Amino acid sequence: MAQTDTVTRILDTAEVLFAERGFAETSLRNITSKARVNLAAVNYHFGSKKSLIQAVFSRYLDPFTERFHLALDELEAHYAGQVIPLEVLLETMARTVLEVPAERNSLKVFMRLLGLAYSQAQGHLRRHIQEEYGSVFTRFSELVRLATPDLPDVERFWRLHFVLGTVIFTLSGLDALRDIAEKDYGEHTSVRDLIRRLRPVVVAAMNAPLPEPAQPRAEAS
Repeated sequence: MAQTDTVTRILDTAEVLFAERGFAETSLRNITSKARVNLAAVNYHFGSKKSLIQAVFSRYLDPFTERFHLALDELEAHYAGQVIPLEVLLETMARTVLEVPAERNSLKVFMRLLGLAYSQAQGHLRRHIQEEYGSVFTRFSELVRLATPDLPDVERFWRLHFVLGTVIFTLSGLDALRDIAEKDYGEHTSVRDLIRRLRPVVVAAMNAPLPEPAQPRAEAS
């Protein structure tokens, strides 16, 4: 078996098993058994389970980062120093996200992996993503800041993560949601139809009025 074929087989198997079972619940032996390789091959090519997890993400995030930087370059050139509208920024990110899994695996797997990066204790992965890909997310966040000048920084942080959670939940459960829509409402929904519906919801969430300040509790007499 060629070296590149071995690496690809391990990565293809690992990303599906991680998405289905989670990082902690998937052992290297689970991966080697399904990939039909030995443990020595995994250790040789990746060195550790943590490095394998990082490599799985890099297969998505390398092309995503390259494409997203180029897309932001085009937007900044088009708007020539003017503020890029929030809906345009979110649409551009969504379009870039949709383009990448077509080169790798399914959108559902990509979204499940991204959700796991936040929901499971994988500090090494968050550090890896920040160190390797933080520049594009910092750039995007700054453009969002310019597009939402009335939002306090901490409120913008929370809203971006609320939006991220909405997108991850919706796209990672895409098959089930489409089945429900077709069965209950007779509607066949494509991924792009879903993004079209999702866009005004997340834009409205980012632009929602600020919450009222919490009222102090009255002390019991």
